[in-house]
Amino acid sequence: MNIIWHKKSRQYHLYNDKISYIMGVTPVGELGGIYFGKKVHDKEDFSYVEYRGGLPNIVVDPDTESYSRELNRQEYPSFGTTDFGASAYEMEQSNGSCVSSFTYKSHSIFKGKTPLKGLPATYAEENEAMTLEVTLEDDVARMSLILSYTIFDKYPVVVRHAVFRNDGAETVKLTKVMSTCLDLPDQNYRWMQFSGAWARERIPQEKDLSSGSVMIESKRGISSANQNPFIIIKRPNTDEFTGEAFGFSLVYSGNFIAQAECDTYRRTRILMGINPERFAWPLDKGEEFETPEVVMAVTDSGLNDLSQTYHSLFNNHLVRGKWKNKPRPILINNWEATFMDFTEERILHIAEKAKEAGIELFVLDDGWFGERNDDYAGLGDWVENPDKLPQGIRGLARKMNAMGLKFGFWIEPEMVNPDSNLFRRHPDWALQTPGRKASLGRHQLVLDYSREEVVDYIYSMLKKVLTDAPISYIKWDMNRSLTEVYSAELPPEKQGMVYHKYIMGVYSLYERLRTEFPEILFESCSSGGNRFDAGMLYYAPQAWCSDNTDAIDRIRIQYGTSYGYPISSIGAHVSACPNQQTGRDVSISTRANVAFFGAFGYELDLNHITDEEFEEVKRQIEFMKENRELLQFGKFYRLRSPFEADQAAWIVVSEDGKKAVFGLYCMRSNVNMLPGFLRLAGLKEDAVYMLKGEEYYGDELMNLGVPVGKLSSDGLAVGRDFVSYVEVLEAK
Repeated sequence: MNIIWHKKSRQYHLYNDKISYIMGVTPVGELGGIYFGKKVHDKEDFSYVEYRGGLPNIVVDPDTESYSRELNRQEYPSFGTTDFGASAYEMEQSNGSCVSSFTYKSHSIFKGKTPLKGLPATYAEENEAMTLEVTLEDDVARMSLILSYTIFDKYPVVVRHAVFRNDGAETVKLTKVMSTCLDLPDQNYRWMQFSGAWARERIPQEKDLSSGSVMIESKRGISSANQNPFIIIKRPNTDEFTGEAFGFSLVYSGNFIAQAECDTYRRTRILMGINPERFAWPLDKGEEFETPEVVMAVTDSGLNDLSQTYHSLFNNHLVRGKWKNKPRPILINNWEATFMDFTEERILHIAEKAKEAGIELFVLDDGWFGERNDDYAGLGDWVENPDKLPQGIRGLARKMNAMGLKFGFWIEPEMVNPDSNLFRRHPDWALQTPGRKASLGRHQLVLDYSREEVVDYIYSMLKKVLTDAPISYIKWDMNRSLTEVYSAELPPEKQGMVYHKYIMGVYSLYERLRTEFPEILFESCSSGGNRFDAGMLYYAPQAWCSDNTDAIDRIRIQYGTSYGYPISSIGAHVSACPNQQTGRDVSISTRANVAFFGAFGYELDLNHITDEEFEEVKRQIEFMKENRELLQFGKFYRLRSPFEADQAAWIVVSEDGKKAVFGLYCMRSNVNMLPGFLRLAGLKEDAVYMLKGEEYYGDELMNLGVPVGKLSSDGLAVGRDFVSYVEVLEAK
């Protein structure tokens, strides 16, 4: 890896063994883009990419008479001069003008990567990455702009973010601050987004790019289940194993926007960052604003390769602490077994059966605190309910530990019920607009985490519970979107800061609890998938993937999630049947065969299943313990899409290719069809693998495929609804 500055041409070349990122100072002194893609040889000057000719109706810069921003690729464009595309930023100056131009001042190149202030971000040691920081200045507005670029040694990735600093005496208001802009020379791409809603999160959707704009966004205060802050731009012929694609992942958990704009000159501009809706950030003299970062990845080898880049990068350079690259404990959660109607005796009864099955961790869900017997009361009062837990969390945790189980519990620290002691004491601590009714979601309001004293108070309550008891796990929930976003603490001119300050408050609480209790495994949860994003992985190495635990729906949800997020981050449980979300009845075997490919656990009372099912559960747990490191951290390939057929398949392969586990799922049976073959991936071509007592070469299994009829003892294979097969392959 290297970053080269060609002083004569004033161009930068960032490269490693896989990719090149090239840009330079334009004739008007700004930064212009040149190339991002497969590695190319370095040379002194790539200026031939620049367009200096004239076209009708084009406005040119007055100092050059031939250079127009509109006709050339920009690194961080503004609106108002000669670029008429979507801007990367906008700042309102004291005279009301929003016209600006940041020109090159200096740069620095250094090994490693510096942390962002109060924001989640990828990290690297000095020998693992290099960073370029380019400082630009707007002399009229007296503002500085630092554009940061990091290239990693082993990954086809460039990470970008921006910092604005007010060097003048007058206040400047930022009203738009993207984290990245990438101009591409053509528009022959398909846009891929991951959309949905509660219980059907991150479903891949595609469309061709053409003249105009395609955009996804969240204005909910959370990244949201509706749109995910991860997109892919791919060539029309790109599939899972071949072709060019770009990925863009925003390391942020609040309001966001991702946009592709194709101009009438058949070029594409990609923008991603904080949503400018209701964003306004005043900067006084000496103050700075730092954007979240975007991880930009590129491949010429298909979407599986792109996904594997994100999986490995996030596991090794985003997830931190004790649980980095560590297999997750097998847990049981009592929510679908008891909801909030439980006693300590009933919880221990469930735990005893769980221990007998081989489960390692018990998670107590909602209902353990305050006057919390339903959704209407108690949120904000993080004190144990003595009627349910006579000896508190501490007593229950110790009993679990004595039984041989680790213990954890559920919290929703960002919320408050109007019927709570906290709200009665501090009604102004909730986000509410003066003179207007406050909307309720799940009968609760959102605490104003833009205020430090609110975060401090919740931290002190949770710290007391965590300090008093041997806690191994926290499930952190967040069950509604933000509305009536107004802080009683801020003056009118600063209300545009609340959305971002809120998520910064969430991050600060996470960081304080992680630092104070480094042994605890945090799992983020936001009604399941409302905040499943790269930003959360920095604090919690796994996330509850979806409140929909139906195995057949989960195939689609987990399949879509895998495009941008590691398998180890996907909370996946075996729940009770008929399923509480869909009413569907699926065998406990298929439920586990889906959940194996994630952070595995159970969401039911094992006392209420048949003896045969309980024996099956014990076999499942034994299988997961034997294979979980591979399942959670191996190289994951999507083989057959549940969105294109009635079957789905995927495989996880060890780094050396000698061991693999694949899953095949039938979501809908077809009559009078041959079972066919399933082509695998990632194996060693010359290795011999055992499958159902027979030998197969790796190249056989990848090119001819697994004979599906061999997977079932009755020969029916995937001839029935909801049938599934998980098989282990090991090289001799």
